[in-house]
Amino acid sequence: MTNRRVVGLRERLLRAGVTVAYLAPQDVNDPSYFDDHVDAAVRAFQQERGLIVDGLVGPETDRGLNEAQYALGDRSLYLDEDRPLRGDDVAGLQHNLSRLGFYYGHLNGIFTRGTHHAVLELQQSLGVAATGVVDRETIAALARINKNITSSKAFSLRDYHRLERATSALRGRSVVLVPSRAAGQQPPASAAPDFAERSDEVTTDVAVLAFGLLQEIGAEPAIVAPDRTLRDRRGDDVRCVPSVHDAIGGRPDSVVVSLHCDWNDSPAATGLASYYWGEQDHSEVYSPIGERAAGLVLKEMVARTGALDLGSHARQWELLRTHDAPTVWLDLGYLSSATDRAALADPEHRSHLAEAVVFGLQRMFLLAEDDVPTGTMRLDDVAEFNGR
Repeated sequence: MTNRRVVGLRERLLRAGVTVAYLAPQDVNDPSYFDDHVDAAVRAFQQERGLIVDGLVGPETDRGLNEAQYALGDRSLYLDEDRPLRGDDVAGLQHNLSRLGFYYGHLNGIFTRGTHHAVLELQQSLGVAATGVVDRETIAALARINKNITSSKAFSLRDYHRLERATSALRGRSVVLVPSRAAGQQPPASAAPDFAERSDEVTTDVAVLAFGLLQEIGAEPAIVAPDRTLRDRRGDDVRCVPSVHDAIGGRPDSVVVSLHCDWNDSPAATGLASYYWGEQDHSEVYSPIGERAAGLVLKEMVARTGALDLGSHARQWELLRTHDAPTVWLDLGYLSSATDRAALADPEHRSHLAEAVVFGLQRMFLLAEDDVPTGTMRLDDVAEFNGR
């Protein structure tokens, strides 16, 4: 492919720190050509960021490249609630603030109000003007004490604190279910033309089934379905909200479950997988609740459906790190597989998937002595834990 935008892509990859031979525009005869070196650079960037490694500059990769253009100190940082600043420089600031004990939120690279308040506290502590703006003076003051900062996992303390405070009940807990269309899932490049439609139909049905089970035990579920009216199999309306933010509403007990189908060039690809927010090399887990939920729900899905277990994985995907609540991404199967496609069309299989979501979440909050073997929990057990 030849395009003038490829020249800009080469420069963006270089600024993002990717080092691949013959990537720089001045090192090749035709810098507008998307050659093997550019492809390797894109894949290296995706691998480093925990993105899907496909060599395509889709929305997630493009967003990641935009965020990677800034290092801490390249620009002033400040709160803009209409168009929040995003980037690696914001993530670096949050990381330093968390190590100093000023910031306990997610390291999502988004300058939110929580980041603003942490900056104000930092400035007051450093004796610089408490403006909330991270300018050269603030950066210089931070650099003077940076050598004394020791590593910590302060950014995940809030999740650990939530687990410590949690009761064994799902009753009254906010659970947000996000079908694939509402999650903004981009179809894989090789997917069938009707992939998005079929994925949305499957994941919406599983979400509605899980909604019914959660509501029955006294939880407070919601399905993200902008401009849609959804009904359960009895014809009753389910609670739909336009966005995850509207569903969470500042509640610290919320859990977000995002439901997806997958596609692979090989029709032999089959199985179930789950994802949570963390580094792909497992060096850091940014959401302990997300990690625990992803593992338990996956185990329940595998036990109840007999599908292949493809594992639970840490990723830096936008959806996993954006929301101010633990978030789990569940892949329910491959629509490119005849086996998975047939299973996902089966109402009983979908019911098992919905049960797995509910039972996995319930097990997450149980004390060790109250837990039960994977695949053996029943709705009566959940009702008992929740006093129903």
